[in-house]
Amino acid sequence: MLARLGLAVMWLLHFLPLALLARAGEALGILLYIFGFERRQVCLLNLARCLPELAASECLALARRHFRAVGRSLLERGILWWAPRSRIVQMVRLAGFEHLRALERQPVILLAPHFVALDVGFARLACEIDVASIYANQKSAVMNRMLLAGRTRFGRQRLFSRQEGVRPALAELTEGVPFYYLPDQDYGPRDALFVPFFGVPAATITGLSRLARLAGARVVPCITRMLPGGEGYELTCYPAWKDFPTEDVAADTRRMNAFVEERVREMPEQYFWTHKRFKTRPAGEAKWY
Repeated sequence: MLARLGLAVMWLLHFLPLALLARAGEALGILLYIFGFERRQVCLLNLARCLPELAASECLALARRHFRAVGRSLLERGILWWAPRSRIVQMVRLAGFEHLRALERQPVILLAPHFVALDVGFARLACEIDVASIYANQKSAVMNRMLLAGRTRFGRQRLFSRQEGVRPALAELTEGVPFYYLPDQDYGPRDALFVPFFGVPAATITGLSRLARLAGARVVPCITRMLPGGEGYELTCYPAWKDFPTEDVAADTRRMNAFVEERVREMPEQYFWTHKRFKTRPAGEAKWY
């Protein structure tokens, strides 16, 4: 019932101009910050460990900005799910898309780290090309159906559940369908190495290196930035990485984390600090959360 009510509110609000919707989203984010005790604590702990140069007051201010960005991303998702294609195209500027076009019909992995606007980036790409990706099943069946419907509105998008693994996506990748890949969260110790992330050993899956090798794929990072108020978003496709993958999977994985770090420092309020990124710890180390 709550999921249906939330979707109804999102549907009504998506008709608002983006500037007004952004304000509503930021207000929602403030409520999430106030009442979301557990996620607020996770966020503050992550910030304190990853950005130790910040004073406590600066961490608090950054956490509040992060929750406002999360609130915006939740409400503005209604535009992705129900607005016409023309509104999405107008809302999201493309930069560097020629780097992706230059590799058309070749195996390409789109490295999309967990910033709050990653769904916006997927929707904008879907307005131009067909893409494959993996999604996490939601606890609510209603929300799960809505997510799938919203992400497959345009073109012929291929979405596979995490339970299916990467094999279906790998098959699409070898057929020349770009794979929108989100490998920068903590998925447990399986297929992961401890490599630094902001100087902290972080369990990081090695899929980017291994998939690139298996498919002979190029890696094109795709970062979507949420802009202030009614200015919309910007999706940036970076040049394809050179000399990747290598024979050293650990070095490749460190390179990925280092790249994500650089982008986080450019817009720290937009990274998913509420995720328990360091829940898997090396043997003998105490749990963080």
